[in-house]
Amino acid sequence: MSETEIIFEVSEDEVDSGYTASALGYGIHTEGESLEELRGNVREAVDCYFDDTIPRPKLIRLHFVREEVLIA
Repeated sequence: MSETEIIFEVSEDEVDSGYTASALGYGIHTEGESLEELRGNVREAVDCYFDDTIPRPKLIRLHFVREEVLIA
């Protein structure tokens, strides 16, 4: 994983609506009612996690995961 970027796995909550995001390789998790709110919350969570002692990534990548269930 590059130190210049951080990747969040994003999934849509089918039951409660909204979105959840978790950073791969870091203990950063957040959620939002809309994609716009989620994007802001992801930026805020990254700002809170990284300080002067940990290099801050220059790029935040959102990887959208869509789960599909098929009846056999």
